[in-house]
Amino acid sequence: MKLVSLIALAITAATATAIAAPPTPATVANIKVLSDKVPDVSSLDAWKASFIKPGMTDKEKALAIWQTVATFQHQDAPPSEFLQNEGTVYDAIKMFNVYGYSYCGVAACEMTSLARYVDVPARVRTIVAHVVPELSYDNQWHLLDASLISYFVHPDGDIASIDDVVKSVQDFLKDHPDLKGNDKALRDFQAQNNWTGWKNGPTLLANSPLYDATGWWPAKTHGWYSTMQEYDGSKNTPFNYEAGYSLGYKVNIQLRPGEKLTRNWFNKGLHVNMDGSGGAPGCMNMTVGQGFLAYAATRFGDIAPGRVGNGTLEYSAPLADPTLAQNAATYDNLAISGKTLTLKDAAKPAVLEIRNPCSYVYLAGKITLNATIGAGKITAEFSDNNGLDFKPIATFTTSGEQTIDLSKLILRRYDYRLRFTLEGAGTSLNALNFTHDIQHSQRPLPAIDKGDNTITFSAGPQEGTITIEGSTFQTNNGKNLLFTDFHPVLENITNDKLQLSGDTGSITQEIATPGDITRMNILTHYRARGAKSGWDVQVSYDNGKTFTSVTKAQGPTAFNGNYVVLKDIPPHTKSAKIRWQGFGGSNGVMIFNLRIDADYQLPASGFRPVKVTYLYDEAGAAKTNEWIVTKPADTKKIHCDVKPTMKSIILELQ
Repeated sequence: MKLVSLIALAITAATATAIAAPPTPATVANIKVLSDKVPDVSSLDAWKASFIKPGMTDKEKALAIWQTVATFQHQDAPPSEFLQNEGTVYDAIKMFNVYGYSYCGVAACEMTSLARYVDVPARVRTIVAHVVPELSYDNQWHLLDASLISYFVHPDGDIASIDDVVKSVQDFLKDHPDLKGNDKALRDFQAQNNWTGWKNGPTLLANSPLYDATGWWPAKTHGWYSTMQEYDGSKNTPFNYEAGYSLGYKVNIQLRPGEKLTRNWFNKGLHVNMDGSGGAPGCMNMTVGQGFLAYAATRFGDIAPGRVGNGTLEYSAPLADPTLAQNAATYDNLAISGKTLTLKDAAKPAVLEIRNPCSYVYLAGKITLNATIGAGKITAEFSDNNGLDFKPIATFTTSGEQTIDLSKLILRRYDYRLRFTLEGAGTSLNALNFTHDIQHSQRPLPAIDKGDNTITFSAGPQEGTITIEGSTFQTNNGKNLLFTDFHPVLENITNDKLQLSGDTGSITQEIATPGDITRMNILTHYRARGAKSGWDVQVSYDNGKTFTSVTKAQGPTAFNGNYVVLKDIPPHTKSAKIRWQGFGGSNGVMIFNLRIDADYQLPASGFRPVKVTYLYDEAGAAKTNEWIVTKPADTKKIHCDVKPTMKSIILELQ
């Protein structure tokens, strides 16, 4: 064969190879780094795999749920997001990963939501100055308090109900009326002879395996004296009341070129209530293994140094990288000129819209940009409702470096969009950087310990999520998103809350995604007092022409949660309508909380190398462990001669 022909064949083969080579992924999604020392609670499925084993009895499931909440939530002043009923955070998986602290009513609702998720009946009841859950198995209710970390055991080993405890306390107080409601006298009784005094009280209380030798619960914030007041049956207690939980949150770490997520085993004093909506948690500067967090290490295996973490999410938008066009929500009439972005056609505006989702709650943030302003301007607009509405936040008419403070706009948000409109010949965007402060719990981070540690990396599935969740109470307007901010269509629904105002009514919500929908989760926490009342949850994939019922949130109930996962989505579906069809009259037929999550195939995504950096101290010496992960599933070992002090874990694309 002639040399020319050989060269031609070689060129043809090289060209074919280049054409066949897949493009470099623009995003890597669902990045997860786990340690063999810390259970994975990053999603409902992950939690279930970590704690609920095949073949478990309902009693074993109930105890596993109690163990989970006691492990990942410390009793403390609650964080406020003003999304769920009563303003605090009632999503268990969000609580474990983002916060790690709250109070009794939250813990009770979390236990209830997890129990119902694994088909264990549950309810929440109020006693004196305390809220506790009961889970049902063997046709009986059983009190399992993960907030104060307590339960009570009958002589036969069966876990007692709330009513059992109330009766035991009341029977004792009949013979000791001077102790009823007398905090000082009860404290003195507990302290009498240290460990012997409180054991002279009700036998059921004394049999609890969770009191220490002096009558204190594991966290030592409450003890026998408080139990005797909480369960004395006064103030018309106990009674059923459920604040209303949410489900659907999960950790999905996504990275783009130029993006870096840093999670720290320390904090800078930042927290979600710092705008004056509530106090800082007492555990802000507590040390695990000491004081009120001593139990977290000794009983529940917490190896983090503290509980509240502050991290950062940084993004230097790669203006000259073609992947920006793939990652941007809108990339219109833009052209790369050297290292800058300019207008392709100077006669028309150019638009760059960037979406910034985060698995952890935003506390503060800013944009720093450098621009050249020619015969026009650059306008910046903000959206926190999935791009349904934008509001202008800045206009630049002079060249140079500019800063936009986003802190008041993004506080308590997990997703937002910035849209930049470039106008006029000679106008260009030269640099664009986002910096965010975030809050996360230290407890679920993949900490390492003395000896050998196995670190597991995984990435995928390559999916993103669009979420609709807003407060159903107009009183939260201005504190966070309202449900009405997502433009639902309401029929026979009261304006101030989602309550049926006639015999029937409906709430219809559309959700749209950038890629094909792979699954949807729908949470409805509701009231329906009548046996023939409730909400028929329906879905349409043909723009509302037809609806199919997917679940019924049925009465009679004063409060209950309904959570459904839809996986049978028609191919190439990028939008859906969800309708809650109310029925059975207007007597208390209402929705406290609702949430929709639509997972979708993330465009231009796939795997590319990820850099994982651990920072920690070992015997006072600073250590850095860098790992360039070159495949979507991998493991490595880290050995520590002594117990390390964890500092940071950093994730970024290589």
